[in-house]
Amino acid sequence: MKYVIASDIHGSAYYCQKLLDCYEENRADKLILLGDLLYHGPRNDLPKEYAPKQVISLLNKKKEEILAVRGNCDGEVDQMVLEFPILSEYALLYDETIEFFLTHGHHYSPENLPPYRIGSVFAYGHTHIWKAERQNEIVICNPGSVAIPKGGNPPTFALYHQGSISIRNLENQILEEIVI
Repeated sequence: MKYVIASDIHGSAYYCQKLLDCYEENRADKLILLGDLLYHGPRNDLPKEYAPKQVISLLNKKKEEILAVRGNCDGEVDQMVLEFPILSEYALLYDETIEFFLTHGHHYSPENLPPYRIGSVFAYGHTHIWKAERQNEIVICNPGSVAIPKGGNPPTFALYHQGSISIRNLENQILEEIVI
């Protein structure tokens, strides 16, 4: 399986489209969204081409291919317009023997990990700073932010394929890669 993992679109139609272009270019099987899809939040400036209604339309076209979890800026009103579930605090996904724990990162984080199996992947967003590293017996992956990156980083996402995770910019260039 091949998964594109992204977080923190924050209502940017521009960056949402760029993410979907990367999703198509990589021919991924599933688009995993780690929350904060439509609203920019009170701590963030408006992202480029802030247009939540356009983001709704773009994402709803891929509803059968999306697995999403709730971010701290997502709410029931967002679920009313999105045609795929977004209100779960976390999700579990499996590829062969690899277990993915997917969450936004405002409850569970690398400092507050959920129970895990050795060799699993903990994927979270929220910080807007990408990360791909081994911590004890698991892999920690933060795809960064598609629309409002922090820490001097470019907009990024992650790609999982055949036992490795790569962090990529929206030109699909690999910034970091880790084998699980």
